[in-house]
Amino acid sequence: MSKHYDHIAIEKKWRKRWEENPINLPNDKKPKYYCLDMFPYPSAAGLHVGHWRGYVVGDAISRYKILQGFEVLHPMGFDAFGLPAENYAITQGVHPAVSTAESVENFKRQLKDLSAVFDWSKEINTTDPSYYKWTQWIFVKMFKEGLAYEKEMPLNWCPKCKAVLANEEATNGVCDRCGSVVTKKMLRQWMLKITKYAERLLNDLDKLDWPEKVKKMQSDWIGKSYGAEIDFEVEGLHKRIKVFTTRPDTLYGATFMVLAPGHKLVSELTSSEQKEAIDEYVFAASTKSSVDRVSSKEKTGVFTGSYAVNPLNNERIPIWVADYVLEDYGTGAIMCVPAHDERDFEFAKKFGLKITQVITKEGSQDMELEEAYTEEGIMINSAHFNGIPSTEAKEVIASYLEENGIGKKTINYKLRDWVFSRQRYWGEPIPIIHCEKCGTVPVPEEDLPVVLPNVESYQPTDTGESPLSAIDEWVNTTCPICGGPAKRETNTMPQWAGSSWYFLRYPDPHNDDEFASKESLRAWLPVDMYIGGIEHAVLHLLYARFYTKFLYDIGAVEFEEPFIRLFNQGMVNKDGIKMSKSKGNYVSPDDMLERYGCDSLRMYELFVGPPELDVEWSDSGIDGVYRYLTKLWKLINEYKDKIIEPNNEYDFVRNKMIYEITTRFNNFTLNTVVSGFMEYTNKIIELAKKHDGIDMETLEALTIMLSPFAPHISEEIWELTGHKDTVFDQSWPEFFTEKLKEDTVEIALQINGKLRGNLSISADDPKEVIIEQAKEALREKLEGVSIVKEIYVPGKIVNIVVRN
Repeated sequence: MSKHYDHIAIEKKWRKRWEENPINLPNDKKPKYYCLDMFPYPSAAGLHVGHWRGYVVGDAISRYKILQGFEVLHPMGFDAFGLPAENYAITQGVHPAVSTAESVENFKRQLKDLSAVFDWSKEINTTDPSYYKWTQWIFVKMFKEGLAYEKEMPLNWCPKCKAVLANEEATNGVCDRCGSVVTKKMLRQWMLKITKYAERLLNDLDKLDWPEKVKKMQSDWIGKSYGAEIDFEVEGLHKRIKVFTTRPDTLYGATFMVLAPGHKLVSELTSSEQKEAIDEYVFAASTKSSVDRVSSKEKTGVFTGSYAVNPLNNERIPIWVADYVLEDYGTGAIMCVPAHDERDFEFAKKFGLKITQVITKEGSQDMELEEAYTEEGIMINSAHFNGIPSTEAKEVIASYLEENGIGKKTINYKLRDWVFSRQRYWGEPIPIIHCEKCGTVPVPEEDLPVVLPNVESYQPTDTGESPLSAIDEWVNTTCPICGGPAKRETNTMPQWAGSSWYFLRYPDPHNDDEFASKESLRAWLPVDMYIGGIEHAVLHLLYARFYTKFLYDIGAVEFEEPFIRLFNQGMVNKDGIKMSKSKGNYVSPDDMLERYGCDSLRMYELFVGPPELDVEWSDSGIDGVYRYLTKLWKLINEYKDKIIEPNNEYDFVRNKMIYEITTRFNNFTLNTVVSGFMEYTNKIIELAKKHDGIDMETLEALTIMLSPFAPHISEEIWELTGHKDTVFDQSWPEFFTEKLKEDTVEIALQINGKLRGNLSISADDPKEVIIEQAKEALREKLEGVSIVKEIYVPGKIVNIVVRN
């Protein structure tokens, strides 16, 4: 055994050994545990230490479960279709299939350097036709069930590039390529009716062992609200404007209306005098993202020249257009109650619009408002509803509207149907055929997959259509119903498509007859632990839940929720900001491995801070972990041949160590697990020096518990201490409660409050005995003085007060 901790040789040895003799082999007699990491999107930059953090968490859990006697499914794959890969290929002048394959190869090398127990025999790649055959199959099933449909949608359009842009390419309303102002272009899109599942997606959050903040984010995104739909007649026209409001109690205070710039009635309601101003405003709004429009502090708008009629008091109210109202939320029109809504109040003040207070504090009068009154109160200025508490008025007025045919009670969701198609090349072809005679028909399931053709020209087209539309030999096909000439759908799926169900494929990735067998799904699903970044807390998780519920409805799976437990690891920052190559603060694991080794990097990723919180990377921090492993190696080197029988002190330290580490692991405070190893290794070193040896039980317990965190050095220690099998064939050690009571404790000895030594005592000895032992230990220092007082703090201190 080398006295020097040679991490390079040790890790190379065990990585090769595990490849030849894998741990965690299939075993039908063991209970199953499915631990899943969110699979990566392979980019040219490769993995940095922030990515590693989540994978280390997942691997530590997987190895822990192996030691607890589970057969663990811990797979890995690549989410490789999508816009970033295509844009990178365009900038590099290479085909996305080539650049993506290179990125995947690099990612796989880096993931193998992690030495995780990934089962690479189950690897999947969303760009593999044998995989996306089933992505397309799910779409066909959704189409047949009426969940997939076509709709004209406004998309970002660059008039100079003549290309559709993703939101990421239209930053602040400007084309990233040429700097032109971006407009909106109506294009045919495929949609998925996720709104049909809104109520189930919301209610089933209560079933999940997920962080509360994630469940709230999903709940807010779905955005369920109770209220009423109300029809406002347009003065002088046989038109009605429908609004949804959660506050029907404030209807008497509605003094103006606002339409979204893209509302279908804007042009009809615009007077000739206002046409130029409205046209300019609508165009300007079309260059802004929805986020920018809603978040802007400056309220802008233009009067249409038309008026509506308040259905309760028949007051004439002006109709405005303003970009803070979105076309795809609610009805695209709102009634504005400036007295009781901060946004409406600011708008009314800016444009001199009427403000009518209809709710006040009990006992208060109608008065000039300095700001919107947004609390509950008593109804005023509301005809025969005056004096009713506003909380009651919501229901009373909603019922009145419904009874009189003015409106109806309803539930609204902020969730919108999913825009599912992309006018790009690098994605799964949508398996639809367009026939003039038969209409829109799905590709027969037996003809899947529809393989993405390998083309030279994959850049976006001038027309806003997918590059696939230019490939006549691929587009032109035969209708599967009538046999006549037909054309393939040329839009492709979004990147979300392949990642919305991939967890179902891992248990049975080579099945050509179904996306996974019922037996494999029943054995492994749902996922026991899902680990990934908080950035996927809404869309990815929502889409995965939607897919699972749909597959449950058609009998393809037997569960409605895909992930039982969710853990979001925090981000690793450097210099106070998110790590990235472009910011110059990127730390590659490649740079760390040679210097410190995989075990040190793994342990530091967990030691740096609570795993759920963002942390700051520090090279000096990993140096401290490396010093710990070096200290451990020195301990083994010095005492591996000095094995002694267990004694009370070792029994206590061993059982306390097992109790503490196990409790911390189960509580998921993994940073304190690592600090616990450091703390108890120091205690073992003290005992080893004291007894000139170490007992095998303590050494084995430490090695087994350390192995999920630092597997290479743990295997080496296990072998060096005479074991022939792998440490991962062992069972996680158990503690015994009766051994947690310490037989002896060390107390401080003081004279006149100053430390003069330490004394090991029996914890059960009475005070008188302990004080006598202390005086005996201090005998030389007490010669020639008079003892005034003897103080004993149980288990802590004996203080002898003396006078010369």
